[in-house]
Amino acid sequence: MRTRRAAEAAGAATVALLLALTAACGSRLPESDFEHRGTAPATGGPAHEPVVVGVITSTTSPVGGEAFTGPRDGALAYFADLNAKGGVNGRPVRAVTCDDGGSGVGNNECVRRLLTEDKVFALVATTALDYAGAPRVSAAGVPDIGGQPVGAAYDTYPHLYGIYGSQAPRDGKAAGWGGRLYGGTEVYRYFKRVQRARSAAVVSYNQAASAAYARLIVRGLEAEGYEVTSEQVDFALPNFPAVAAGLRDRGADLVFDALDTHGNAQLCEAMDAAGVRPTAKVTNVQNWSDAVAKDYKDSPGCRNALWATGASRNYDDPGNGPGGAAVRDFRAGMARYAEGKPLSQWQLEGWAAAMWFADAARSCGQRLTRACVERFVGHGAPYTARGLLLPVSYRPLAEPPATDRTCLSVARWRDTARGGRGGWVTQGDMDTNCFTVPQLPYRP
Repeated sequence: MRTRRAAEAAGAATVALLLALTAACGSRLPESDFEHRGTAPATGGPAHEPVVVGVITSTTSPVGGEAFTGPRDGALAYFADLNAKGGVNGRPVRAVTCDDGGSGVGNNECVRRLLTEDKVFALVATTALDYAGAPRVSAAGVPDIGGQPVGAAYDTYPHLYGIYGSQAPRDGKAAGWGGRLYGGTEVYRYFKRVQRARSAAVVSYNQAASAAYARLIVRGLEAEGYEVTSEQVDFALPNFPAVAAGLRDRGADLVFDALDTHGNAQLCEAMDAAGVRPTAKVTNVQNWSDAVAKDYKDSPGCRNALWATGASRNYDDPGNGPGGAAVRDFRAGMARYAEGKPLSQWQLEGWAAAMWFADAARSCGQRLTRACVERFVGHGAPYTARGLLLPVSYRPLAEPPATDRTCLSVARWRDTARGGRGGWVTQGDMDTNCFTVPQLPYRP
């Protein structure tokens, strides 16, 4: 099913888009643009040729050039590392990238070019602000593996396999179950059980997308029995010192937000100035990166209260526990093939997406077909990418369960980590940070 961590990724991205004050164009290309053109073959081509995959990214989107590039960079690094080791069953993988500009028109054009001109066998690590081309990818039977669920496409269309999995029927008609998706309250349960938190504050802008995302957070917190207060600021003229004063007076254990990165940095500065010291300032997987040191450079107190939750193993923890070797491989690959780029959790998930495709292709031996790849991805055992991911599966349920057992990865930022250079410190193991929690419906 669509988990709350996927809802958080989509919600945060939607907020970031709308708060950029530039609406991504959602119009579609005419159907005639897709008629009478060749399409990618259902097989991977002759055994001596490269396997061609497409990577669609909203690189030049309205929310900034670095917001969506992490999964792409991780996937490209993995494929470079894979090819250096002989490729898949002796065949190299050639990754063709396309920047859709963060618009529906641009996304449709990327889909058209990749499918009809580049004739890609599959898409990998798609990270699109407006995945307008999803229906055409699905109709063409092209597997899309390990994409980020920014929007509801991966809970709607067959042949699309997001990085977090789904148990929705995915009949191509409506997202989830009759237009409703479901998310668990495991994040709030974790802080309640493990950190003894009892109160929370949610900060948002007076803007529709921000307010809607904040309501989703509030609903989950209330379902877990928190005492919840809401703070709202004007988007055009935000008064973060006033919000920080309110947080100080109420003394909330946790602070959640429905803000963009710039707003978060301003909020943290105001919290430091007001002496606000929550148990945790909780953020999401999009902000789980080395950029924290720069983005929050003027608010050391708030910076060291940052916690992130997700569904993949901490990229900053190459320890000896489960998945440690896979994290070390990721870090070594990024150092070799993406030198100079700050590391992030989305890069690790892009690396895992590429690994998922490669393992699926490898399972086919010398007869590489889309049907074989989809048997592995859609019908095989839950996938973990050597321990980088919580088990990902696509087993549809006719009805969503009222409760589900859900695990999560948790880390917190500490300036003292990595010899004083700062970093994310894992909190427990994601395979045991598990709770049976209610599943709450929402509309994407």
